[in-house]
Amino acid sequence: MTAENAPQAMYRTKEGLGVWEHRGKVAAVGVGHSPTARRWDERPETSVGAWSILALRRAIEDAGVSPDQVDGLVIVPVTTTGAFWPDDKPLPIEAINAFNQTSDPLDGIAKLSDEWLLKNMPELTNIKYSAYGPVCMSNALNVASQAVGDGLTHTCLVLKAWHNLEGRYYQGGKNAANSTDGTSAIKNIWGAPASYGTALQFAEYCRKYGKTHDMMAPFMSNSRRNGLMFPEGYWAQHRPEELTSEDYQLARWIAKPANLFDNDIPITVAAAYLFTTAERAKDMKQKPVYIMNHASSETKPRSMTPTLDEVEADTARTGRMIYEGAGITADDLSFENMYDGFTLFHQFHLEGLGYRGIKFGEALDFYQGDITIEGPNPVSPSGGNIGSGRSRFWMHTDCIQQLQGRAGPRQVTGVKPEIAVSGGPMPLGGNYTVWSATPD
Repeated sequence: MTAENAPQAMYRTKEGLGVWEHRGKVAAVGVGHSPTARRWDERPETSVGAWSILALRRAIEDAGVSPDQVDGLVIVPVTTTGAFWPDDKPLPIEAINAFNQTSDPLDGIAKLSDEWLLKNMPELTNIKYSAYGPVCMSNALNVASQAVGDGLTHTCLVLKAWHNLEGRYYQGGKNAANSTDGTSAIKNIWGAPASYGTALQFAEYCRKYGKTHDMMAPFMSNSRRNGLMFPEGYWAQHRPEELTSEDYQLARWIAKPANLFDNDIPITVAAAYLFTTAERAKDMKQKPVYIMNHASSETKPRSMTPTLDEVEADTARTGRMIYEGAGITADDLSFENMYDGFTLFHQFHLEGLGYRGIKFGEALDFYQGDITIEGPNPVSPSGGNIGSGRSRFWMHTDCIQQLQGRAGPRQVTGVKPEIAVSGGPMPLGGNYTVWSATPD
């Protein structure tokens, strides 16, 4: 079985579609995580393939199902979060030979296919549906939600994994050259065009609304605090260090006004979830968390990077799609877990959602209040990528666990966890999921 990218028809990308036809009929039950590491140490047992298998098996076990009950698999095939494998570097033969191989020797090492997983997980004997959700977990979740709702699979595993090899960040293509020219010299600065673009948008935001970069400090400290209560996260496992306002404000600039801490730390890690029908979920081990809607933005910027006006227009439109499809309003949200890999656009998501009545230009003032898990306005209780390392899935795990009542020390207590939203990555081009403790 060879998977392909899910067709565009599976995504909800327009306003006016009404309530999602499968609202409350699909549920997340199992969660599985691998350990984390800063970089791959080239041992077979810590490869992206090995940790993917571990995460998948843990999700199956967590849900309390047998592997032969699983009939669907949705994964993200691209796993790089740092350097690519250099063409002139010898292949890691020991790691490759430790597993059943596909035609690509770097499958399970620097990328991942459904074929490789099925070759190395013989217990998955009944997979009938397999698809790729490109880019990140947020995309794969949308594909899996729709697939279960449409009856293409009834018990589906969803996986996102990252490898982080030795070498310069995103050292591939033009970024591997000694110099770049044309638009790449601007857009791909430091190999991270998103950081550069976000810095431009945030600079315009501060100019337009009279804000400053230092006003981000409470959000940063809160995110690290929450991340340190996420036992599977990188900072909790390896560097249990608080991030103070002074640490943040004194950090070196990467693309001013984005500093070192405004960019998440690349790591190697994997996570998996088990989705099923609401009816089947009743008999599984964990409390079901129901999916009320999924939404996607496909807006393209007019130029190299989105302007602030484009970001604000699209996040507002995305917010309307999120609420329309779920049949809720902003007042129904217990908390939010929007993407924060580049922290300077987290508030764009919040303002587009109108979270707690926030309007454009008001999020940084909102951060100066109580945004803790103990307060009435929880912001990013997962800690996000900033609090736990670059994965793009902590926020989804947290939503599930918060609504199941098993988020441990980071459990939201200032409000009753009933409905939450998560997603990303970018304000333009993101994928979002609405989660609920009940199917109604």
